[in-house]
Amino acid sequence: MGIVEKLDDIGKPAWIGLMVLGFIAFWPVGLAVLAYLFWSGRMGCWKRSRGQWWHGEKRSSAGGGTGNSAFDEYRAETLKRLEDEQKEFVDFLERLRKAKDKAEFDQFMAEQRGRPSDRSAPEAAGA
Repeated sequence: MGIVEKLDDIGKPAWIGLMVLGFIAFWPVGLAVLAYLFWSGRMGCWKRSRGQWWHGEKRSSAGGGTGNSAFDEYRAETLKRLEDEQKEFVDFLERLRKAKDKAEFDQFMAEQRGRPSDRSAPEAAGA
């Protein structure tokens, strides 16, 4: 087992400790460890689920369940309900935008009908 696997088994504190020791010993070593941590995704929370490297867990954040079937079922139902509510809300916003656009257009057309035409203005000025 290599050093990377050993540090991964210990978790994020081991990587942080190695980085700090690298900065204390010779700052380019600490900088290199920091760069490796960001490049490999070990420090980036956007690439891994929260706590995955901290606890040394290696499971994928993409799909798995918790092992508690009741909670997994509840979570799936809740996510489905939230997705449905989001779709309904987006549809509502679209209808609201269309209604607002129609009201603005109707108001514009009413103002246009109420104004005298542009052709009569020069004739009245010349008379």
